[in-house]
This record gives sequence, structure tokens and C-alpha cells, in this order.
Amino acid sequence: MTTPQDLLIIALNLPSSRDVGQGDLSLALAGAELLDLLDAGVLTLDDDRLVPGAGQATGDRLLDEAGASLVRQPPYETVEEWLWRRGRGLAQAYVGALEAEAPADGTRRHWLRRRSDPAAATDTPSRRHANERWADHEPVLVGLAQALGIQDPTTAAAGDTAGEPVTTGTADDLPAPGATDQPTAADFADLTAFADSADEPVITVLAAVNDALTELEAVRQRRRIEEDAFDNVWRAP
Repeated sequence: MTTPQDLLIIALNLPSSRDVGQGDLSLALAGAELLDLLDAGVLTLDDDRLVPGAGQATGDRLLDEAGASLVRQPPYETVEEWLWRRGRGLAQAYVGALEAEAPADGTRRHWLRRRSDPAAATDTPSRRHANERWADHEPVLVGLAQALGIQDPTTAAAGDTAGEPVTTGTADDLPAPGATDQPTAADFADLTAFADSADEPVITVLAAVNDALTELEAVRQRRRIEEDAFDNVWRAP
């Protein structure tokens, strides 16, 4: 069980205070991968740069792929650069991995069903692990979930609420590399809540995830403005 997998289960089963698209989820999952790789000693942080370690295996296919993709030549990659590069298409990769898990009866679970579908709440080891971390208010998982606008676990338990799942589709709507401006100062989560329970590298990654999500929303807003302006031109007499 990994933090990205737990985050995906939480995101697909708890409501968010804002629209969460596949791009948002992909960025958060890329951040979750970094936190697991840090914990496993696969990399360290030098300020905000990812310094590869010995490259030991984690035992998880997607995490090992993430570790193998680290830039191994100085000046290395920043956390922000990693999120945008690794995040592309990552939500679909993790959804596919969850859907590939077969329960005891051999049937496949469809993780993108509506939460109101009872079949979507099948009790599995993966779901139980995610729920246990969520119920324990595990700081890393809570910080990533709050970045996606998901409410604090003191008010909900995964799988207990009905509503629409994370928006998914064939594309994660992440802009092309280099197409984004610098992030704004706005955050979607209060990172000070984790100051006493998370070390500096964790705070660095969570802050970068929040900045990337803010940046992605700014890109979407610009696109909407440009599309509206284009439509107005064609509607003009």
C-alpha cells in the first residue's frame, strides 16, 4: 500500500470543496510519490532539488518507475519540475493499477463508478488501509487531500458520503511544459497545521503541490477567458 494509492481512494470517495479534475489529481499523486520515495530513502531534498539516492526498490511497480525516472545529473530536478513532468497522465496510471486488482471472486472493480453505487464501496485491503490512515489523521495523507479541497477526516470517513467522483477522462488537462506562469501566493491548504508533525522535506513537497494546483487553476481560468473572448468575436454583428 502506498500514499498515492491511499490518496486516490480517498479522492474518489470523499467530496471536495472544489472541482477536482484529473490534472489536479495527477499533480497531487506525483507529490505523494515523492513523499514515499523520501521516506524509503530513494531520494533526499537539497533545498527544493531532488537528489537521487542508491535507487533501491520499494516493492511497488509505480513507485519504482517513479524512482527510476529521477534526473540523476546535477543540477537535478526541482520538486516543481517533477510534479509537472511526472504528473502527466499519472491519475490514469493509478486508476488502472487499482482496477487491475481482482477481489477473491475474480471480478474486476470499477473505481470510477459513482460513489452512490454500492459496488464502488467494496471492502478491500486497499480501501481499509486508506481508511485507517484517514481515520488516524495521518499528516501526509491529510495534507495532500486538503490540497485537493477534501474535508478533514474529523468530519467524514472514506466511503461514507455520496456524490460525484473525481472528474476523469482521457486527458489530465495539464498544460504543456513551460506553458505556465509562476504560481500565485494562494494556497488550497493550511500547511501550518502540519508544522509540529511533519519535517521540512514534507512541508516543501506539500507547499509545491499547493503551488502547482494554484498554477493549474490559473491556466484554466486564462483558457476560459480566451475561449469566452473568441466566442464573443464570432457572436459580434
